[in-house]
Amino acid sequence: MIPFDFEYYKATSIPEAIYLFQNLFLQGRNPLYYGGGTEIITLARTNRIYTEAVIDIKGIPECNVFAHHDHKLLVGSAVTLTRVSEERLFPLLSRTCSEAADQTARNKITVGGNICGRIIFREAVLSFLLADSDILIAGPSGINKKPIHEIFKQRMRLQRGEFVVQVHTDTDYTKLPFIAVKKRRIGSVGYPVVTIAAMKKEQLVRVAFSGVCAFPFRSHQIETILNDRLTPLETRIERAVRHLPAPLLSNTDASAEYRAFVLKNTLLDVLTALEEV
Repeated sequence: MIPFDFEYYKATSIPEAIYLFQNLFLQGRNPLYYGGGTEIITLARTNRIYTEAVIDIKGIPECNVFAHHDHKLLVGSAVTLTRVSEERLFPLLSRTCSEAADQTARNKITVGGNICGRIIFREAVLSFLLADSDILIAGPSGINKKPIHEIFKQRMRLQRGEFVVQVHTDTDYTKLPFIAVKKRRIGSVGYPVVTIAAMKKEQLVRVAFSGVCAFPFRSHQIETILNDRLTPLETRIERAVRHLPAPLLSNTDASAEYRAFVLKNTLLDVLTALEEV
């Protein structure tokens, strides 16, 4: 049970959502934008967030787009992980989304909620990092498009009152060879010990990670090391792991030492497969 009361608003347009947020903020209501709501419910139950008003953006048409347009794949922030998994307009994204949580949760979790959330894994963002996608953002200053590498640095760096409308990806990236692997401690549902999403473009491998550190990431330095074909593959992997952007995660799912072991072996499998493509 959520231990506090809040009001629910459903916006049907981008200007309405922004107006509602600004008005509620000025009233001191600490408003939150609402997509699938799974994370808000989870964090509210444990007193990790507090709000007196939520603004549902699922009624905004632009947030529900999932289609090709002008050589771009447009993914609305209110599109569910289940829809992404089933329609397969971006096979790598479909694969990573299909592995997140369980089916019941994926029916609720939205793309925008996943990439903007506080839960550290946020696996939907991996494909967008690899594809150099752009993020369409709405807020009090208007609607702006920003490269994902500018706006996502360990987490989405949104300003107060902003929300993600869509993610735009060049369709060429949706056709590239790819591999996505999620390693759990046990079973087929649960948080990852290691998740790796990788694609090959112009004979170079791009790699993004979740579950390795306390945030999802793509590292150009690691990719440079891994693509050095003059160096034995095992040596490249050892060097790459030494250049992680933060300490290895250690939690109830896996110690840092075990996570390093799984990471190295998974990287070996991924790179071996992609280098043969």
